[in-house]
Order: sequence, then C-alpha cells, then structure tokens
Amino acid sequence: MRTTRVAAAALLAAAALTLTACGGESAKPGSVTQIAGGQDHAKAATVLDRPFTKPELVLTDTTGKPWNLREQTKGKPTLIYFGYTHCPDVCPLTMSNIAVAKKALPQADQDDLRVVFVTTDPERDTPESLAAWLKAQDPSFVGLTGDFAAIQAGARTLGIGIEAPTKDANGNVVSMHGAQVIAFSPKTDEGYVLYGEGTTVDDYTKDLPKLVKGETP
Repeated sequence: MRTTRVAAAALLAAAALTLTACGGESAKPGSVTQIAGGQDHAKAATVLDRPFTKPELVLTDTTGKPWNLREQTKGKPTLIYFGYTHCPDVCPLTMSNIAVAKKALPQADQDDLRVVFVTTDPERDTPESLAAWLKAQDPSFVGLTGDFAAIQAGARTLGIGIEAPTKDANGNVVSMHGAQVIAFSPKTDEGYVLYGEGTTVDDYTKDLPKLVKGETP
C-alpha cells in the first residue's frame, strides 16, 4: 500500500477543483463527472502532514436529535463522508465499500469505529430517509442532516467543496460535492488521512485495522 503526504492547506486550496457531480434519481449509472484536480487513484491513503481539525458541527441525527460531531466522536476512530442519499453511484458505493471492509475488523474494533455520513442535500435527506438509506449500508453508521450553510462551512474546513443542489434541464437534482473520506485519529481527534472516490474495499480493509488504532496506514 503506497501512501503520499500532502499539506492540508494544499487540499483546502484545491477544494473547488475536486467536486463530483452526482445526478438525481433519473441519472444513468456511471454518470459522474470528475472535475480537474482529482485524487490519484493509484494511492489510496493520502497522509496529511498538517491534519485537519474536526469541524464544530451540531446537526440532526436519524432519530431527530441534536448530534455534536466533536463530542460524539471524541477519542473514537472516525470516518467522515459528505454525500446524499439520492446519488446514483459514488455515494452508495463509498459507503458500501466502508461497510464491507468494516466487517473484517474484530468486533471490538467494529464497535469502536464511527462512520459519519453528512448529507449535502438536507432538504430531501430527512432524518427518516437517512435512517432508511443507511440501514441498508450498516445500521451503525451515523447520518446527519441540518442547515445547508452549516454543513457547507464544516465541509470546507476539511478541504471538501459542496454546492447547493440544483436542477438540470431535465428536472433532475444535481449535487456537487467532494467525494473524499476523512479519517480522524482516536489519539488526537484530528483528520490525518484522506481517501478519494477511487478507494476500493480492499484498500479500506487493509487500512482500517491501523486507522482504528490511530496509526498511519
């Protein structure tokens, strides 16, 4: 497994260039457009020389209750992904890959790992719809929704660009969002590893045993 080290500041500067366009329900499979500046898929784990600070986000979970990202994940190995449930390809594949890889961990590590899915389409992704969608992936995954501006601001602190959903000429909802997964260390609570949309089940399976311990993959 090859890794590369990059500065978090460089990722922040490139955030606007790494958005993925996901179509609505009528979009055809594989209709993902990657804008210039995408992740080098030959390198699954990007280790940051300046880790990200965990965003100060208080959103609504799938039970309708407030969920404080920093407090609820403190001292826990955590993976954070921003996407939306109506995405036809990248979002469900990413969450599925993580769910499959997670099952290869010892039960204690599975229980310790926090996987947080933050919607980029809060108008449609209600707590109820998020709960139903994530249940098919992994019931333990945390789904968060809330104010779009707060979600967008939180994502930006992690170098992840998000734009408000719009409709195309055919009336399909299109959401532009970064497809990165950020891993936070249980030792420091900082985001120190980044994964792009090309990360496979095997990549996550190899790296998760180290990530849950706060080690560098």
